Amino acid sequence: MQMPTSRILTIANQKGGVGKTTTAVNLAASLAAAERRTLLIDVDPQGNAGSALGIRRDESEKSIYEVLLDGIPLRDAVRKTELKFLDLVPASKHLVGAELELAEMEGRESRLRRAIEPLQAEYEYVIVDCPPSLGLLTVNGLVAAQGVVIPLQCEYYALEGLADVLKTIELVRAAANPQLSVDGIVLTMFSPNNLANQVADEIRRTFSDQVFKTVIPRNVRLSEAPSHGKPILLYDVTSKGCQSYLELAREVATRLGGVA
Repeated sequence: MQMPTSRILTIANQKGGVGKTTTAVNLAASLAAAERRTLLIDVDPQGNAGSALGIRRDESEKSIYEVLLDGIPLRDAVRKTELKFLDLVPASKHLVGAELELAEMEGRESRLRRAIEPLQAEYEYVIVDCPPSLGLLTVNGLVAAQGVVIPLQCEYYALEGLADVLKTIELVRAAANPQLSVDGIVLTMFSPNNLANQVADEIRRTFSDQVFKTVIPRNVRLSEAPSHGKPILLYDVTSKGCQSYLELAREVATRLGGVA
């Protein structure tokens, strides 16, 4: 049976604390739970995507740092997780200085894309978790991707930050990756109050169909799960946070032409 064409999704927002890694981890886990072969690549120096799956930063000899800087095959850095259909390429503390090291290298913006290519056919989804910045690591994620998912917290400065992300996406599209698209904006850490409702309404008015219908609520169980080294569906499958990410995975798969 031929493997369906894979989709490389980069999760990006230069603003920290918007649920970016939470979205990367739990979207990847939810797709894997639907038996979609999924690879999560952590290019954030903090390494939180790995720790949220029970793999602490730097416990692996090979990481995305060695892939990007030393040119080792991506396959050599892949780790299995508790979920049968989910693999991880962990981050490394050395990524902290990677932006400066990459700046001196030829083809610095496309090193991640070239690394993914030999493995791409083995996965239905490749999800890249970027750092909360718009530097070279995030640019590598955008150049490698076919689509971007932007987590957005419903707060006052959300639209201002979103404009910066969209501008960077346009620059990457013009210079290095004309196929790059915004696959969707996902509203995260939502509390049902007047301000959050007003911001959500404004985002939906401005960006219309680009905004996912699924909204991720503020949820204590969702916040607790990473400290146990588990995605939310292995920590509390009945929680509102888990059910929201399962629904988001279904919406992503449907929007991109599959059914999860």
